[in-house]
Amino acid sequence: MPNIKVSIIIPVYNVEQYLRQCLDSVCNQTFKDIEIIIVNDCSPDNSLEIIKEYQRKDERIVLVDLKQNVGLGFARNEGMK
Repeated sequence: MPNIKVSIIIPVYNVEQYLRQCLDSVCNQTFKDIEIIIVNDCSPDNSLEIIKEYQRKDERIVLVDLKQNVGLGFARNEGMK
């Protein structure tokens, strides 16, 4: 992985219909020295499968898969860890 200059934290819960657009936007940025930390907050939809699909295509994606729903603030804090 290149020298990371920016970390992008994306908390995910029940956003399947928007997730591809979000990840396409982040992955296609012209600035490449980023890590993309996606925190799946135990989402009940197909968000996790979409995240794993993108993770296979882009090595900058880091998945944090929480085992129980903890809410947006806590999910962001987990991503910062």
